[in-house]
Amino acid sequence: MIRAEQVSYSYGGGGQTVRDLSFRIEKGEFAAILGENGAGKTTTVKLIDGLLKPTSGRMLVNGLDTTKTRVSERARQVGFLFQNPDRQICKSTVREEIAFGLRAVLGKGAEETIRERTDELLALFSFRGDEEPFSLSRGQRQQVALASTLAVKPAVLILDEPTTGLDYRECTRIMEFIKTLNETEGTTVVMVCHDMEVVLDYARRALVMAGGRLLADGPVHEIFRDAALMERASLLPPQIVQIAGRLGGDYADADDAETLSALIAGAAERRRA
Repeated sequence: MIRAEQVSYSYGGGGQTVRDLSFRIEKGEFAAILGENGAGKTTTVKLIDGLLKPTSGRMLVNGLDTTKTRVSERARQVGFLFQNPDRQICKSTVREEIAFGLRAVLGKGAEETIRERTDELLALFSFRGDEEPFSLSRGQRQQVALASTLAVKPAVLILDEPTTGLDYRECTRIMEFIKTLNETEGTTVVMVCHDMEVVLDYARRALVMAGGRLLADGPVHEIFRDAALMERASLLPPQIVQIAGRLGGDYADADDAETLSALIAGAAERRRA
């Protein structure tokens, strides 16, 4: 699905921003790219999307070299949800915003298909088509941007800090929708996220970066339990992982709050007995 082959990129005027990246992400995976600010995460996902072209190496999506693929073809393959929806929304109504990407990919001769798909997404997200996007809340604008991104049914969905600026309810709504899309439609999800709790709850694989290089790649729970790796990448694992590690024993294997709570409750019951 996604294959990076010794990919490097430099913005110019300095050293390389990402260096010698090699990895594969298969169809249907939900992967998170982690690292501190400046680690090269956003540059990496922009390389996957084709917004940036490798200085050296190759980035392939569905076997297509991003440097040789037309924008319209890339748009069919990869959808990109930016961190700030206000930089993505460009139309005066929600209906026009959702239809914009479809029209760019399908052309004006597909108006019936565009209308049907737009109506489907308006219903799915409970939007009114005549609403002005910038009259909506930050979380609702993020959902408008997501609906627009999903309109062409991309095989790969890239999320760049999708929960920034959202409250808990808005965050959960968006992430649960993306989780369902991944599990039921087989959409491949690649997420850059600073919230380790969100990563633990939704991603299954983590790629850890530092200084533009890939430090580690593996199952999320294993990555978070590697204290030396977390320190090297200047990351803090989720609180549940930290608590489990401090308690040790069986607790160290707890992957979520429910499991850890059950273990603690069991220990308390044994002490009372």
